[in-house]
Amino acid sequence: MDNLEELITNDGTISLRSLIYKENFHSNIGALKETKNKFIKPSKLERFKNKSIKVLDICFGLGYNSAFLFKELISQSTKLDWFALEIDKRPLNFSINSNFFKNLWDQKVIEIFEALYKKGNYTDKEFNCKIIWGDAREKICHIPKHIKFDLIFLDGFSPQKCPEIWTEEFLSKIKQSLNNRGYLITYSSSAAVRKTLIDLGLTIYKIKPIIESSANWSNGTIAILNPYFDEYKKNSFLKELSVMELEHLETKASIPYRDPSFDCTSREILKKRKDEQLESNLLPTEVWRKKWHMTKAPFNS
Repeated sequence: MDNLEELITNDGTISLRSLIYKENFHSNIGALKETKNKFIKPSKLERFKNKSIKVLDICFGLGYNSAFLFKELISQSTKLDWFALEIDKRPLNFSINSNFFKNLWDQKVIEIFEALYKKGNYTDKEFNCKIIWGDAREKICHIPKHIKFDLIFLDGFSPQKCPEIWTEEFLSKIKQSLNNRGYLITYSSSAAVRKTLIDLGLTIYKIKPIIESSANWSNGTIAILNPYFDEYKKNSFLKELSVMELEHLETKASIPYRDPSFDCTSREILKKRKDEQLESNLLPTEVWRKKWHMTKAPFNS
């Protein structure tokens, strides 16, 4: 595949590297392990046992997040309405033709994936699934406005590589698609993303890493629309932001990515933000790093 390179992650599962973005689809800890710890476990899918759930997967990619989601929902008899947004069909084609990938999942999961690739949809008595191909900024408008999602995965390339899906305008579109008490889950701990989500009226929590340290202080972010007051106590994978993280939101790193016309290139979005940072009176991010003894920028900050 042009511009995509196959690789094996540390948990033995397969992934891809984009030679255009110069970034892997998954971190080195492992494709399956990352999916489980950053998306599936924090989702608390048992809340929907014998019920129904609506899910949106933005930047579907190889499909690990949704494959694991399907697997869990099949086992607990949950009815599913599912949409996905993805610009590139090649990763899904790679998945359905990889024995390494297919051997991870039940046959039904593979049948869903094959139908999504061939027809763009899959329907049975439990699952109603549709993938929409194209630029997510445009295609999110193709999802019926009355559908509100209980769970949204946002799993594209990092903000510094693909800022188009991390702008305040696109995140606002996502927020409009959230159900009351719905979860927006992302691996990113970016101050710009977190501050934008807060400004949009969402309550955010960090996803707790398995082992917390100064170098590994977050597994990502969950933003919730109108959570219960003790939501983080009901979900053992959530934690309120630390003082260090809150101070991060007061630095120049918190200045948002902007794309008001939904047609800016990555370079244009990054330049606008850089110019705004240069003119800002907010605390330089380097000062914050020095205070908290960080020698380099936190991942995806």
